[in-house]
Amino acid sequence: MSKRPLIGLTLDAEEPGGYSKFPWYAIRRNYADAIAEAGGVPVALPHRAELADAYLETLDGLVVTGGAFDVDPALYGDGTRHDTVSLKKGRTEAEMALLRGALMRDMPVLGICGGEQLLAVALGGSLIQHIPDAMPGALAHEQPNPRNEAGHAVSIVPGTSLAAIVGRATMRVNSSHHQAVRDTGPTLIVNATAPDGVIEGVESPSHRFCIGVQWHPEFLIDPGDARLFAAFVEAVR
Repeated sequence: MSKRPLIGLTLDAEEPGGYSKFPWYAIRRNYADAIAEAGGVPVALPHRAELADAYLETLDGLVVTGGAFDVDPALYGDGTRHDTVSLKKGRTEAEMALLRGALMRDMPVLGICGGEQLLAVALGGSLIQHIPDAMPGALAHEQPNPRNEAGHAVSIVPGTSLAAIVGRATMRVNSSHHQAVRDTGPTLIVNATAPDGVIEGVESPSHRFCIGVQWHPEFLIDPGDARLFAAFVEAVR
């Protein structure tokens, strides 16, 4: 039996309160479960940007997870910050160091929700800071129903790696974001869109496996979600 690959999962971080009286890391169990079920070994990655290279030397693949915070607009050259933007500087610095190091190594990368947005920024793209203001009449991308249910459909762009992986023209996905990719930059291409035109997925044709999706496939709502994790782990082997 071949060795199961080590897959790094970036953690969220919170200040004291709730789980602990001291600062703490967190990750939803379904992130790790999705990797394990796809054949990988999930490894949690604390926010230590200076250790990014050391982490990457031991890992076979990287998943940049989502969270209830935003990428600093200064990182994509936007001099203004929308009132809704919330930052986690330490997390972003660590994730950016990991992501850039993984891309330099051509290590397989999967960006999820905020991870997709960070991937776009890392490769020269930019973000919509608040969809309701930038796109009046857009869908409710912060869906009112539970996150383990579908919020809307996405169209998969034919000819993309994502299309080959999921094997279908549309997917039903959940939606938990107020920002989105505005410009993909010079390297990425769009692989999925929402009915209102919001970019829902990106990928880099010049990397071995480099895909970002705006939804949370770890909830395994659509059959394509499990196929995405399986393809990611297979690319790592």
